[in-house]
Amino acid sequence: MRLPISLFTLTAAGTTAFVPLPASRSTALSAAVNGESAKGSTAEVTTKNDSSSTKKFHYEYIARKARPHFDILSRTVTDKDVPLIYLDSGATSQKPGAVLEKLDDYYKRVNSNVHRGAHTLSREATSAYEEARDKVSSFINAHSRNEIVFTSGATEAINLVAQSYGRTNLKAGDEVVLTVAEHHANLVPWQMLSQEIDGGLTIKYVRIDPETGCLDLKHMESLLTEKTKIVGFQHVSNVLGCINPVKDMVSMVRDKSPNAKIILDACQSVPHMPVDVQELDVDFLAASGHKMCGPTGIGFLWGREDLLNSMPPWKGGGEMIDQVTLEGSTYLPSPSRFEAGTPAIAQAVGLAAAIDYLTSFGMKEIEAYEHELAEYLYDQMKQVPGLTILGPPNGKQRVALCAFTHESIHPSDLSTFLDMEGVAVRAGHHCCQPLHQELGFSHSARASLYLYNTKE
Repeated sequence: MRLPISLFTLTAAGTTAFVPLPASRSTALSAAVNGESAKGSTAEVTTKNDSSSTKKFHYEYIARKARPHFDILSRTVTDKDVPLIYLDSGATSQKPGAVLEKLDDYYKRVNSNVHRGAHTLSREATSAYEEARDKVSSFINAHSRNEIVFTSGATEAINLVAQSYGRTNLKAGDEVVLTVAEHHANLVPWQMLSQEIDGGLTIKYVRIDPETGCLDLKHMESLLTEKTKIVGFQHVSNVLGCINPVKDMVSMVRDKSPNAKIILDACQSVPHMPVDVQELDVDFLAASGHKMCGPTGIGFLWGREDLLNSMPPWKGGGEMIDQVTLEGSTYLPSPSRFEAGTPAIAQAVGLAAAIDYLTSFGMKEIEAYEHELAEYLYDQMKQVPGLTILGPPNGKQRVALCAFTHESIHPSDLSTFLDMEGVAVRAGHHCCQPLHQELGFSHSARASLYLYNTKE
């Protein structure tokens, strides 16, 4: 049994690990891993025989059951035909056969435009599309199906809030509180909005607590005022891997800034754990389908129904109108007013199939299994000399995602060498340049796991 991570492959017994390296780079990489002059073209690491290597995975049956459903995981890569080891689910997840079959069936048997069509195909397509909305609503425990707005992804969902709610309700001098850990999708839209407003917005950023590796909540509390109108943060950081205490943060905002609206980026939580919007008590939530076994090109915005209906449309066209005359137009209530034009019908159907797939395992069970993976991944990577893992130490506040740097190897080089051995990790700033600057790094490599990854 083995888990390929960082620069090497660990045996389950935690003894010796090897990664063949290109001859031209072997000396430097071996030295980086071993902290000494390397010999030959193989990097060798001797690890401790710690308890995490032999710890029983109580929920590993999930991955054993899931892996056969993902044909792509059985392919080989590179000119050496090495088996694919996919550790990049934080960027996008793989898609199970059930989702691919649903997409195929839709285009083969149902394909039609939705709403207003009287013929059979249109009725069936409309039913499938709206059933997808119902499934998303149930999946996150929305108050109403009317609170689910389909978008192209989380980026469009956050832009929708900024351009519709923000343009209407924010004025010069109003304060927006974000965090330095935010994905660019929850930073750039607010900066753009500030540039549009004469006099601009005051944007504040919650810093990282260097002792915990997580958000500094005392600093966050100090930034909140009665002038704060928007507070945005991630449920789970796509770099630090930490699970933010959303309910505590919401309670703080409601107390210090009662007029503020809270937008939660849930891209890295909705696929991996139960998410209940009623329990979290935020005002908006954005998520992407492609990170939760669904197709690309689909995501959703959840918002409180009364709040959504108070917001003007962001895009105009068909589908979102009530009445149109040459003098003006009126608009339908949510969600229709935010879904102008022909929607991503097949993608919504595929997202519904992905939700069915995930719920067949149980989100609590998926969360429990990924916590086991997270502990193992972190413990094994901590043993690599010269490696720095970003974020908090091991524990329940981490998900199965580790972004890391090495003192001797650039993340892009590291990712390239791992790819030569079939290991797919992400390298770069992960759309979090300010966070990397805050931490003193330009880039990092990232291994991110999902329900189909195993200890091997």
